[in-house]
Amino acid sequence: MAAAPVWSVDPRTGNPREQVAVEATAEEVDRAVRAAHAVRDALADRTVRAAFLRTAAELLSGAEEHVVEAADAETALGPARLTGELARTAAQLRAFAEVVDEGAYLDIHIDHEDGTRTPPWPDLRRVKIPLGVVAVYAASNFPLAFSVPGGDTASALAAGCPVVVKAHPDHPATSELCASLLRRAAARHGLPEDVVSVVHGFDAGVELVKHPLVAAAGFTGSVRGGRALFDAAAARPVPIPFHGELGSLNPVVVTEAAAAERGEQIGAGLGGSMTMGSGQFCTKPGFVLAPSGEAGDRLLKSLTETVSGTGSGVMLDHRMRDAFVAGVAERAALPDVDAPVTPGAGGEHTVSAGFLTVPASRLAEAGPHDALLEECFGPVTVVARYDSEAEITAVLSRLPGNLTATLQIATEEADGSAAGLLAELTPLAGRILVNGWPTGVAVAPAQHHGGPYPATTSTSTSVGATAVERWLRPVSYQSTPEALLPPELREDNPLGLPRRVDGRLT
Repeated sequence: MAAAPVWSVDPRTGNPREQVAVEATAEEVDRAVRAAHAVRDALADRTVRAAFLRTAAELLSGAEEHVVEAADAETALGPARLTGELARTAAQLRAFAEVVDEGAYLDIHIDHEDGTRTPPWPDLRRVKIPLGVVAVYAASNFPLAFSVPGGDTASALAAGCPVVVKAHPDHPATSELCASLLRRAAARHGLPEDVVSVVHGFDAGVELVKHPLVAAAGFTGSVRGGRALFDAAAARPVPIPFHGELGSLNPVVVTEAAAAERGEQIGAGLGGSMTMGSGQFCTKPGFVLAPSGEAGDRLLKSLTETVSGTGSGVMLDHRMRDAFVAGVAERAALPDVDAPVTPGAGGEHTVSAGFLTVPASRLAEAGPHDALLEECFGPVTVVARYDSEAEITAVLSRLPGNLTATLQIATEEADGSAAGLLAELTPLAGRILVNGWPTGVAVAPAQHHGGPYPATTSTSTSVGATAVERWLRPVSYQSTPEALLPPELREDNPLGLPRRVDGRLT
């Protein structure tokens, strides 16, 4: 049987553009993984790795016109958005080069022999080492920053792990183009091109997570797909870490005082955030607790004006469009649910933004309205109107884990009076915002892009410097002669790395 073709499709029309590749067979996945495994030692030199990452950023930026054109043709996200995403992707690669240069990620500890302790301490020296081949599952909604050249790939390479990427079917041409740039960057520094490779196809993704030489996996996508791969990773004869980002509602709580102080501003900000990128951001605020009464009404009036002024948008593919249309129709049909601006089909190939409202009391206990507490991918949000703080607490207690949670407060509440609500939100998410909007994830050392399940399947972040930790494991050497120690652990610190010696950071 001939391998199935992989087509690049225009989401604006639903028409195929070009055949990009063919779906990888089990044998081809095996070859890609074995080739990556065979070259893992080539990434051992930190200086070469850092230079490779910087060159990858340089080549991606230098090919901006072609990369943006390819990505827009396959995603309809628009040149402005994609130009910014490409800049972010390049900056991310450079940031991980800096992480590699600094070396703190190795988390080196040296404890000298100490016979006075009870029990006595032997000489112990600990460092983190790369896990091995990493499987990366690319995201649909970020064809650059969370795809072939994105954060999972960049952080794995920074850790010294070769990568096999399972390309997303929504942007195969972009994936191939970016992979070619990464492989060219590797070659410029004498690295084998197989430190980065790409495979296509659903079955290839399943084969990849099961391959015995794959040591870890990173995933960004749906709860259903991610959970299936997560379960497969755990069911292997030798289970592996699976760092999956699956889904997030990103709740927002607007206090009554905040709505009274600046309800119009909050409504406009919410409208802009939940419609950004046709509502296809993983950090879209998809659920809002807003007060009943006049202040909440003004917020909703502003939200209505903002969302009504948003034109129809194209989603990443027609399957997602159809799921969005069906999902909002199902939710809008529930008792006591209103649609001040009706979301749904905007045309044959587009969707229209909107939002739903419901009394918060409907969500305080399990029932058919639980669908409103599940992510609906696309330009829609749910506004639950509460009458008391007790209703806020009741609803928050029923929410799943999230990437973000936002609290909108009034100026007067910054004195600490909103601390109780902030404490209720903190267990729900990995990033807590006050008086901001969650769309937009800064690539910064203090960033955490993750959260309780189903937001992610681990406690790690996929954005920021500490994302590299996902692809490492610690090893301690005990009473090991100096000549046998890795250079990172030798007494004279020949590599000049930061490390903690006898409890003191040096």
